[in-house]
Parts: sequence; C-alpha cells; structure tokens
Amino acid sequence: MKLQQLRYLVEVAKQGLNVSDAAEKLHTSQPGISKQIRLLEDELGVQVFIRNGKRVVDVSPPGREILRIAERILREAGNLKRVGEEYANESVGSLTIATTHTQARYALPSVIHRFVELFPKVKLSIKQGSPTQICEMVVAGEADIAIATEGIELYPELAMLPCYTWNRSVVVPEGHPLLSLGHNVALEEIATYPIITYDFAFAGRSKINKAFETRGITPNVVLTAIDTDVIKTYVALGLGVGLIASMAFEPERDVGLRSIDASHLFEPSTTRIGVRRDAYLRGYTYAFIELFAPHQTRVAVEEAMGRRDD
Repeated sequence: MKLQQLRYLVEVAKQGLNVSDAAEKLHTSQPGISKQIRLLEDELGVQVFIRNGKRVVDVSPPGREILRIAERILREAGNLKRVGEEYANESVGSLTIATTHTQARYALPSVIHRFVELFPKVKLSIKQGSPTQICEMVVAGEADIAIATEGIELYPELAMLPCYTWNRSVVVPEGHPLLSLGHNVALEEIATYPIITYDFAFAGRSKINKAFETRGITPNVVLTAIDTDVIKTYVALGLGVGLIASMAFEPERDVGLRSIDASHLFEPSTTRIGVRRDAYLRGYTYAFIELFAPHQTRVAVEEAMGRRDD
C-alpha cells in the first residue's frame, strides 16, 4: 500500500468520480490512476469504487470507510512533513489563507504586511470564496486557516477562534436625505429607499435580515454582491443606499460617498478564524493568528484545538 494510491483514491472521489479530472489535477495519466486503484483494491480485497464498464459510477459501502481513513492518513502524513519542516527550518514554508473579499480587502492588509516583514521566506497565498467554500478548503486541506464571519460553526472539524467584533454603516451619496438624520437614523427610514448589501452568505448578512424581521419591516433589497467595492460603486450611481461593514468605508478613497454609523440598529458580528482540529500548525501560523487577533496566543489556539488538558 502506497500513499500515492491513497491520494489517487481521494482525488477521484473529490472530482466527482471523474478519473480524467483527477489525473489532470494530479498531473498524471488516467490509466496510471486506474491501475494503481485496482492494485490497492486487490490488496484490500474489496472494491472501493463501483464501475459500469470502465466508468466509475459510485463508491461502495466499504469504500466510503476506506476513503475516510485514507483522508485521515494523508492529513497525518502532511502533519509529519510539517513537523520535519518546522525543525529543519522554522522560518521557511507556505501559508494558505482562505477568506472572504471583505476580510482580504479591509481587515488583512496590515496583518499581511507585518507578517511578511517577520517571515519573508514564507510563501503566502490568499484564496477567496464564500464562507462555505473557504471552510471546505480548510477541511479538505487546501488551505491552512479560514477567516470569515459566517459558517465556521457549521464545521465540527474546525476549531473556531473569535477574533474581533464589528458592525455596519449606511453608505449614501453626498447630499442624501438620510445624512440629516445622522446617528438617529432608524430602520424605517432606511427601508424607504432601495437597499444594496451583501449576498446572504456573506459578511453577517443574517444579522441585517434579523434586524428588519424583528421590526416587521420588509426591505427593498434591489442588489446584492459579495464585494463591498461593488456595493459602493452602485450606491455612487444612485441605485440605492448601501449597508456595509463599517471597516469597509474609507473616506479618503470613497470620494462622493458618506457613511452613517448604524451600529445601534444591528447586532454586532464576530469575525473568526477556523483551523482543523487535527492539523499540525507551523510556528509562523500561530504567529499569523496572533497578529490578526492578539488575544489568540499559541496557548489559546492549542486549547481551542483540544491540544491542552491543563
């Protein structure tokens, strides 16, 4: 039994049982993958995949358990490699962060800048997606940490690390009538205008919906987006008023727009980091987490991952 055979198994399952796609992803040949999987099945004495002719059409009952074990073995093999790398050269390696646009654009730049100064030999990669997508990247081992406001709590494989709380602002063009209300603006006044805000899965959108529902108000949401800059662009065009994360308004850049604090109207949201509970984290990963959330020290992270009994 070889680790490569396990990688082939897992990748075929990951690619929806498409052996050609798995071969392309792994930069190898389709016949090579099929041969190695059959050799593994012969050794195990069971079929992992159910076939119709040459096509893989399903996973057998024992195959599901084999795939689960194979995934765990591959994760632990990755952990072994990271342990070796940690002690061979603690300042060299890679770190992949999966996050949403709002975090990548507004919350992370200063942290990334400081991290690069401290660890210039670590290769950083940022992957963007919806909260569900980025959590699944970490669960699948395609990213080291997830940073999001929504979704992490839905994945028991991930330890959840609260980082900071934030709230929302109303963004309007200069001269808009809502500006005369200032901090006294109410949901009823906001709801008299078309609203542009985040897609439901992003940036604490559930808290926005809840606030309107609690007051029995049905807002006229005319446009949603995953990108705050897109929201501000259409607000500037006069298509509606924007509801955005307060950190995403930059007075020096958002020329022609004004912001009204709306923190009194909505429950605060908490941005969290998610890491696999069974992952081995390099020293610089702990450092990155602490740069982003100073209270999340190495000890705190290990406790959240269930690594400490004391």
